[in-house]
Amino acid sequence: MTVTVKTYVHATCVALQASGRQWRGVLLRGPSGAGKSDLALRLIDAGAKLVADDQTALFRRGRSLIAAPPGTISGLMEVRGLGIVQVGRSRQRARVPVALLVDLVTPEKIERMPEPAREDVLGVDLPVIALAPFEASASAKLRLALARIPAA
Repeated sequence: MTVTVKTYVHATCVALQASGRQWRGVLLRGPSGAGKSDLALRLIDAGAKLVADDQTALFRRGRSLIAAPPGTISGLMEVRGLGIVQVGRSRQRARVPVALLVDLVTPEKIERMPEPAREDVLGVDLPVIALAPFEASASAKLRLALARIPAA
């Protein structure tokens, strides 16, 4: 099957595996300095895998949105205070179906009881949550949100 990249997004993507299920991708979105790489690094330290840092290639395959790293930055992360670092092969994933979009915002922009939000990306309807990435509970909240999404 020939795959054509449809778009690139300014986002970091990590793959998580919950309860022995398949790997599912999470796109962390936000402006430069919002905490994409910082949150991704904490998730990777807890068992997630890096798909792409800062820029992610997205394409549609059937009814799924697939995330992959652009070739020039595959396996690389920008870690503030350290620079560009190579993530070990065991902590990388070449591509993953995206299951959740996470918009990184400041804590005061988080609603206590938000209405469910969704967004269409390349014709695939995905759930969206807002998260304050520097809160100590950010990783746990992201995992809880992902666990609530039925596997495809």
